[in-house]
Amino acid sequence: QVQLVESGGGLVQVGGSLRLACAASGRPILRVAMTWFRQAPGKDREFVAQMGWSGDTYYADSVKGRFTISRDNAKNLVYLQMNSLNSEDTAVYYCAAKVAFINSKTYVNTNEYDYWGQGTQVTVSS
Repeated sequence: QVQLVESGGGLVQVGGSLRLACAASGRPILRVAMTWFRQAPGKDREFVAQMGWSGDTYYADSVKGRFTISRDNAKNLVYLQMNSLNSEDTAVYYCAAKVAFINSKTYVNTNEYDYWGQGTQVTVSS
């Protein structure tokens, strides 16, 4: 079992930055793919960024160049640095973990993940 708890969400102005954190417990995340998803009101949950255990990263086109995913395996933490935020980034952001994965593959579907956090709200105001 893996428990995931997100933090760092809040209200930010257009063009601002936020850093989200996901704290994992229950087992080491060293060999676990960690991914951020988000869900805006009235929309499906969508893939944002993934990081495998070897450090390979994958991003949705909508956030590429603005968001950076990183992880600290020793502390069981995953981060999402979000820069140049715009109103379309407003959503609840979720951390997800996938135990069995191929390091070079991107997993963008929610049903591919084993564990989820409760989410943290990010609101970008103009």
